[in-house]
Parts: sequence; structure tokens; C-alpha cells
Amino acid sequence: MTSPIDLPGWRHVYSGKVRDLYAPSDAAGSDAADTALLVVASDRVSAFDHVLSPGIPDKGVLLTTLSLWWFARLAGGDGGRTIPNHLVDGPIPDAVRGRAMRVRRLDMQPIECVVRGYLTGSGWAEYTANGTVCGIALPGGLANGDRLPAPIFTPAFKAPMGEHDENISFEQAVELVGAETAAELRDLSLEIYTRAAATAEEHGLILADTKFEFGRDADGVLTLGDEVLTSDSSRYWDAAAWRAGTTPAERMASFDKQIVRDWLAAEWDKQGTPPELPAEIVERTAARYRELLDLLTRD
Repeated sequence: MTSPIDLPGWRHVYSGKVRDLYAPSDAAGSDAADTALLVVASDRVSAFDHVLSPGIPDKGVLLTTLSLWWFARLAGGDGGRTIPNHLVDGPIPDAVRGRAMRVRRLDMQPIECVVRGYLTGSGWAEYTANGTVCGIALPGGLANGDRLPAPIFTPAFKAPMGEHDENISFEQAVELVGAETAAELRDLSLEIYTRAAATAEEHGLILADTKFEFGRDADGVLTLGDEVLTSDSSRYWDAAAWRAGTTPAERMASFDKQIVRDWLAAEWDKQGTPPELPAEIVERTAARYRELLDLLTRD
């Protein structure tokens, strides 16, 4: 993993798989509630809980641009009600301009809020074994890539760094955050997904699934944080390919890092250090990230 950038006026607090977190150097303490933070999206790419090499050129800029676009739409730009988010105004250091967001500190919830509108990924694996996804019973006879009768909320427990997030049932989410908060997270996640899926459809895209992260602000308001509806946190498919496709690969023509996942699954047994990504895989992935941004933001 590359070292975080040295930013004058800011001190590095934490690095995740793909993002770095900073606090102002002169802040009284790293946990000061009124301290604005800086979230920097790197070009690192992860798959199967490993950070891979090399990164994807301009990935951080592309994902940040897309997050900011979605935050603006969800703040009423799409005609819907305003969804509170963690963005705050303020200068961004030149060295990370375009790939950084200045944000409020939130008391983050310990679950990822996953919404699935289509059957694929870990949901497909569970369905083939049990006919369920996160304990939710689904109709029989569904195929990989099929649209679900209605979007479903399938939370996941946030695992420590380097470990895999664990799919959990809604009842387990209630045990973690309480019944009222679990219901609020579910309803808000489903609302955002429905609005975003409609926007994606207008641009010839399918939002197959996505994950959100929420926290409570200083006033206790549930607030959308982290990144939102990006190629890293969501599966976007080409709608025309999905309608015409006869195999999962044809139906699920994706605009995310699925190219990386597929190559890695074929070339690596998930033991030891993952192999370096070939230039062709890096270039194809970068092109898909750029294409998604262009398709969504085009008038």
C-alpha cells in the first residue's frame, strides 16, 4: 500500500483499503466533534479483501467526482427530498484537489447498508444454497442476474481491516443498533436506492446493488457518509446488454471493478500475496470507470 500524502496543515489519521483520512494539524484532538475531516480517495484498488498493485489511474478523482454528483442529486437535485450528507464547505489542499472531500465527523453505524435490486454476487451464492439472501426468502427459479420482485435491504457487519464483511439478517442488525435505528437505516437505504436506480435507468444503466454508510451527526440526525453510488460501492450494468444477454456474463456487463475480480479469480487461489494486475486489466477497468461517469452525468 502506498504511503499517504503529506499535506501541510493536515495530519494523517487513518488509511483504509482505498481512502485516507486526515484531521487538521491544529485540532485539539482527533476525536473533537466539531473538527472537519478530509477524506482522500486514492487510486488503490481492492478485491477479495486485498489491496492490489498497481492502482487504477485517476480512480480517486473519478470516484470523488461521482460521489459529489450523487450527493448533490440526493440533496434535492433529483426533485426528491433532501438526504442529509457529511459534506461541508472549505478549502481542499491543492495536492489532493479533485480527489478529496471535506466532511463532518459522524458517529458511524457498525453496519453497511446494502440494497439489492438484482440477484448476483454473494446473494446469488446464498440463494443457490438456501433460496434466501441474508435470510430473506426469495421465489424459486431465479437465475444469476435476475431482477428481484422488489429491492431488498441486506445489511452487513463491518469487519476489521483485512477481514471480510459478514452478511447479516435484519434481526441481527436490530441486535447491533436497535429496532428504531435499524428500521430507519432500512427505509432510508431503500429510498436512496429507488431514486438512484431510476436515475441510472434514464441513462441506460441498471443499478444492480449498492451499499451505503450512515452515521449520526452532533444533533443525532442520521447522515449519509463515506462515498455514495460509485463504481467501488455499487454494481452498474449496461441495461441493453442485460435485456439481450443469454448468459450471466452477457447480462452483467459492468461498469465497476468486476474486470479485476474476474481476472483475479481466474489467476489466483486466494492464498498468499495476490499477483500484480496486467496493464490491459488496469486500462480496461479505468475505461469502464470513466465511461460510467460520462454516462451518468451526461445531460
